[in-house]
Amino acid sequence: MPVDLNGYWKMISNENFEEYLKALDVNVAIRKIATLLKPDKDITHNGNHIIIKTLSTFKNYNMDFEVGKEFEEDLSGVDDRKCMTTITWEGDRLVCVQKGEKAGRGWTHWVEGDELHLELRACGVVSKQVFKKQS
Repeated sequence: MPVDLNGYWKMISNENFEEYLKALDVNVAIRKIATLLKPDKDITHNGNHIIIKTLSTFKNYNMDFEVGKEFEEDLSGVDDRKCMTTITWEGDRLVCVQKGEKAGRGWTHWVEGDELHLELRACGVVSKQVFKKQS
């Protein structure tokens, strides 16, 4: 049974993010800015329809999708690539596979208590982020 991801989540930790951005060939100036940010996640989860808003003082990114349906994702402002993205539930984890120029690209979201975990993957590099639910 999928977990309820609804809520507003504030970042509390961010490990290996610069290495992840390097794997995506993000330029050094953007990497330096991105590693200083502590973005929030605002998630609306209604059945198979999920909207994940990543909010920061530098750039916002919105991802609006139906679980299990492949779609073209425009990653302008991230690494300026497009990829074919599919997001599915694997048990209580939301797993994203992004097919494109970068091998092994994707992410996984899961909840433990009042924390939202995010593992970002690309080219064998893994970054881990943790967010705390706000009341």
